[in-house]
Amino acid sequence: MTDLFEKSMRTLELPRVLELLSEQAVTEEGKEKALALRPLTDADDVRRRLAETTAAVGMVTLRGTPSFSGVKPVSASLQRADMGGALNTRELLDIAAVLRAARSAREYATGEGAAKTCIDHLFASLTANRFLEEKITGSIVGEDEIADSASPELASIRRHIRATSSKVRDILQKLISSNQSRYLQESIITMRSDRYVVPVKSEHKNEIPGLVHDVSSSGGTFFIEPMGVVKANNELRELQADEKKEIERILAELSADCAAHRVDIQQDYDLLVMLDVIFARAKLSYRMRACEPKITGRGLYLRKARHPLLDQDRAVANDLMLGEDFDTLVITGPNTGGKTVTLKTIGLLTLMAQCGLHIPVADDSSVSVFSRVLADVGDEQSIAQNLSTFSSHMVNIVGILKEADDETLILFDELGAGTDPVEGAALAAAIIESARGLGALVAATTHYAELKVYAMTTPGVENASCEFNVETLGPTYRLLIGIPGKSNAFAISERLGLPHEIIQKAAERIDAENVRFEDVLTRLDEQRQAMEKERDEARKLRREMEDSAKVAREYREKLEKERAKAVEKAQAEARAILDEARDTADRVFRELNEMKRRQRKEEDWQTVNDERAALKRSLNEAEGKLGRRPEEPVPPPTRPARAGDTVELVKMGGTQAAVLTVNKDGSLQLQAGILKISARQEEVRVVEEAGATARKQAVNIAQRAEHQLRSLGASPEVDLRGMMTDEAIGALDIFLDNAVMGKLNQVTIIHGKGTGAVRKAVREHLRRSRYVKTFRPGRYGEGEDGVTVVELK
Repeated sequence: MTDLFEKSMRTLELPRVLELLSEQAVTEEGKEKALALRPLTDADDVRRRLAETTAAVGMVTLRGTPSFSGVKPVSASLQRADMGGALNTRELLDIAAVLRAARSAREYATGEGAAKTCIDHLFASLTANRFLEEKITGSIVGEDEIADSASPELASIRRHIRATSSKVRDILQKLISSNQSRYLQESIITMRSDRYVVPVKSEHKNEIPGLVHDVSSSGGTFFIEPMGVVKANNELRELQADEKKEIERILAELSADCAAHRVDIQQDYDLLVMLDVIFARAKLSYRMRACEPKITGRGLYLRKARHPLLDQDRAVANDLMLGEDFDTLVITGPNTGGKTVTLKTIGLLTLMAQCGLHIPVADDSSVSVFSRVLADVGDEQSIAQNLSTFSSHMVNIVGILKEADDETLILFDELGAGTDPVEGAALAAAIIESARGLGALVAATTHYAELKVYAMTTPGVENASCEFNVETLGPTYRLLIGIPGKSNAFAISERLGLPHEIIQKAAERIDAENVRFEDVLTRLDEQRQAMEKERDEARKLRREMEDSAKVAREYREKLEKERAKAVEKAQAEARAILDEARDTADRVFRELNEMKRRQRKEEDWQTVNDERAALKRSLNEAEGKLGRRPEEPVPPPTRPARAGDTVELVKMGGTQAAVLTVNKDGSLQLQAGILKISARQEEVRVVEEAGATARKQAVNIAQRAEHQLRSLGASPEVDLRGMMTDEAIGALDIFLDNAVMGKLNQVTIIHGKGTGAVRKAVREHLRRSRYVKTFRPGRYGEGEDGVTVVELK
């Protein structure tokens, strides 16, 4: 990539777009790669990169953006680990973050509703090593802290450290609580050189035997380690050394594990950075409301193109084309009309597309892939190099013509400006012809009327103009291809207040040929406006006709539906009438047949009835001879049934039921299985054994409920910390009463360590209590000597 190409990219403001892209990246290396992005010159590579951006846009739309937070460079750390070095906690946590991001990205790509895309292979190449990730995060709590669970040995060492520290502090606490506290500057325990000490007044330094570790700046306080804790402090220092050694061993082990997977971790990091840049391009596409352009062989066609660095809501969209019907576009019009912005838009959108970025255009837009885009835009005056504006432009143009070929897009701004108009116009036309001869596509802006004529009379060269509203003295920023523009200098000047006679004198100085040409342009512009007005009216009429046709079509469809419904309704009514007629006919025929059958059998009915009556009399006489059936014995009466009794229903074969309630009138409400029935006292017989069993069961249920309620009301522990001894003993008695009433087997009494007065009083009281079976100090994890665990009788 040549220096002139790099300079042209800066002129067209590609670095500003890349800064916007960098803001969308998450990782630091992703931001750097975004800023270093350069246009590709191979069409297949450009298509691939654009397809990656499009795939990422689709994934962001459906599933949001994958997380790349916490991904930091790990190459140096992995290399040192591979050489046998031990990594620190920060480096190991960075490696764990890479592994976590890789696993998260794989899950993101294989989530629900995932469709195949051209970047799936990047996600599939990620190696999720959850075991190593969790081993690191489980061992390292923070940048300055290793978890106890990192190894059993470390957990044991720290347990001993805590116990030894507690022992040292207890010894010193006793010293502070004793009569020797008057020798202390303050009743506190502090540390000097990682050893527990107490601050002693300088005049009493000999009253407390021990090792002096420090002296205050005023000399009034000596920090002394009493002899009674020297051994414990030494043990503590040894344990701390063991702890440090074990931490170093754990870090070395984790570093070796990382070194064993160095290749996979480095590959994960590189892939994550690559995906970060791809998704940054997708997020920038959303921000710019952009889309993917098609890549064509030669030329570009940008529909509703907007400059990406302008306010997207205010920028005027234009259709830009070059390279299909013409290879050179000459843009004319007044100053501040948007000519330079149009030129930059063509160049910048081309460069963005070749970088794989979506561009702010409408669908069906297309661009070509150029080996270089060369631009001479803006004021190039250089005082340091003693170059005028014209000279600076000419230096750029010379360089452009040296590098240009048939794969080059050339952009000239105000070509030929800064010198004599006649010479400048001739030189501009010659430069354009030379660039066209090299096969390059050219877009140039100018004020020269000669170039307007050149564009009108030369095949392959097309005029374009930026529209300007003379009434409002403001540009519309619309680009009109095929129509040369006017400078409108006289109209603008008059509108701004320049006297008419001055404008008249200026007009008289213009060459007659130029006047005629300007008149032609004026008439062309008037015709264009009239044609646009007619075209707008024709479009309006066409829309109205289409709306009318749509309404007519909908009305016809509605009539067809109504007619179909009416026909269907009539057919249904006809079918109902026919069905009713058939049913009536069938019923009449059945009645006629029945009447015929009755008529044939009528004479036999009286005979049959006489025979039936004779048979019934014979049966009655036989039953009379046999005598009555024996009635079942009535069960003996029992006591009146009460609620909760079990009874037998006499008339239901002894079916048993439970008595729910006894009503005021003496009747009973019974539950027999799933049925609830009512009965009188004389219709039931009480079953005494079942009633006794039911009452016994009810008593047992009540006792269990009472026990559960008492257990729920009793707490298994009491906290006596902060109480005086008498107050603590009173609270302990109330607690033990509740625990015994609640039938608890074991309770915990929290009295703290402190001076030990409350602990001593509690345990003395427990020895005398009639409720206590045994008691013991708390074990490790239960509170140790700060609690007492009691087993109740």
